[in-house]
Amino acid sequence: MRAGGRIGFVNASAVVCGPSDPGPVRQATTDHLGIRTGIGIGIEGDRVALLAPDAEVRDWATQVVDVERRLITPGLVDCHTHLVFGQPRLDDQARRARGEDYQAIAAAGGGILSSVRDLRARGEDELLDLARGRLASLAALGSTTVEIKSGYGLTVADELKSLRAIRRLQAEVPLTLVPTFLGAHEVPEEYRPRRAEYVRLVCDVMLPAVAAESLATFCDVFCEPGVFSLDETETILAAARSHGLRAKLHADELDPSGGAELAARLGAASADHLAAISPAGIEALAGSETVAVILPGTLLFLGRTRQAPARALVDAGAVVAVASDFNPGSSPSANLPLMMAMAVSQARLQPAEAFIGATVNAACAVGLGDRRGRLAPGCRADLVVWNCRDVRELSYWYGMPLAWRSYAAGVLVTPVGAD
Repeated sequence: MRAGGRIGFVNASAVVCGPSDPGPVRQATTDHLGIRTGIGIGIEGDRVALLAPDAEVRDWATQVVDVERRLITPGLVDCHTHLVFGQPRLDDQARRARGEDYQAIAAAGGGILSSVRDLRARGEDELLDLARGRLASLAALGSTTVEIKSGYGLTVADELKSLRAIRRLQAEVPLTLVPTFLGAHEVPEEYRPRRAEYVRLVCDVMLPAVAAESLATFCDVFCEPGVFSLDETETILAAARSHGLRAKLHADELDPSGGAELAARLGAASADHLAAISPAGIEALAGSETVAVILPGTLLFLGRTRQAPARALVDAGAVVAVASDFNPGSSPSANLPLMMAMAVSQARLQPAEAFIGATVNAACAVGLGDRRGRLAPGCRADLVVWNCRDVRELSYWYGMPLAWRSYAAGVLVTPVGAD
C-alpha cells in the first residue's frame, strides 16, 4: 500500500496516541500513553490527518482498513543498532558458554575485531543487501525509525562504505534511518601499538570525510576502560561537534568509568548501555537532557546477571529509553518488543515506562522527539497495528511477533500475511 488518498483505520480495540506534547517523558505513567477507545485514525499522504470516532473516519476516508479490534500504536523507535555487518559471530557464543571471557575470545580471533575483518572483505553492495533484509525484520516487528551505526570498518574507506550503504538503504525505504558514525568502536589491530595515531585518524581524516558527504547525524564513541578513555572520547566528540555531528556514547557498560557523567556534561543525545553506571552518573543523567538508553538484550545474551539500573534512573528523574543493540556479537535480535519485555522483567520498568522508552523517549535519543513516537494530527504517519488488544501485552508476550501491519510515512512496510 503506497501513501496516497485518505486511508482510515477503524474498529480498533484502542489507539495509543502517546503523550499530548512532544519531547521527553520523565517518570512515565499510563496517563502518558494517551490511550483512547472508540476512535479511528485517518492518514493522508505521509501524515496523520484525523483522530475521530470511527463513523467520522469512515465518512472521511477513501480507503478503510478494518483492524478488527486490534491495537494501534505509534511505530516503535529503535535508537541503538549496528545492523551493517557481515556474518554472525557464532563461535563467540560457544566460547562464552565454555566460560571464556572477552579477552580470551578476542585473543582467539573473535570479538568486535573479527567483525571488522569480515566487513572489510565485503563490498558496499553486499552490505546493503544484508542490511536490507535485517531492516525488513525490524519493520516486521514494529520498528519504523531505526538508528544505525557504522563501526565495523575502522578504516576511512570501510567506515565510509558502511555509511554509504545506510544512505542507499534510506533511499529505498519509507522508514526513518538515523546514521551514526562509530569509527571509535575499537582500536583496530594495526593501530594497537600506536592508539594515539588512530584517535588522530578518526578526528583529522574520518570525521572530515564523513561530514563532507553528510553521511551521519551523530558520532558515537565506545567510552570504556581498555577501549577509549574519557579524554580520548572527549577529544573525538569535540572534533565531531566541529563538523556538525551530535554526540552519543557507549558508556559504563562494564565498569563505572565516568562515561555517563561525561555524556551529561557534553550534552550528548544519549548515553547507552549503563550497566555499570555509578550513583554520580545516575544523578548526572537525571539532571540533564541526555537520554539514558538501556539495552537489556545485550546483557541477557552475554550471560550477565547485572542489568542497567533502569528503575533507579527513572526514579531519579532521568529520561530512559529502551533499544535492541542489534549486532552480531552481543545482541543478535531485531525484536524491540522483546527488549521491552526484558526491560520490565529484568530491569524493573513498568509496562508504560517500557513503551514510552521505545517510542517518544527513544525518538529523543536520536534527535526526533518532536517528530516521532506519537500519533496526532500533523505527525508523521508511522503506526503499527498489533495482534493484541492491550498495550501491556507488547511487553508481556515476550519474543512473540505481535505486529500485524506496520506503516511508515503512511506506507505499508510489512507483507500482508495471514490474519
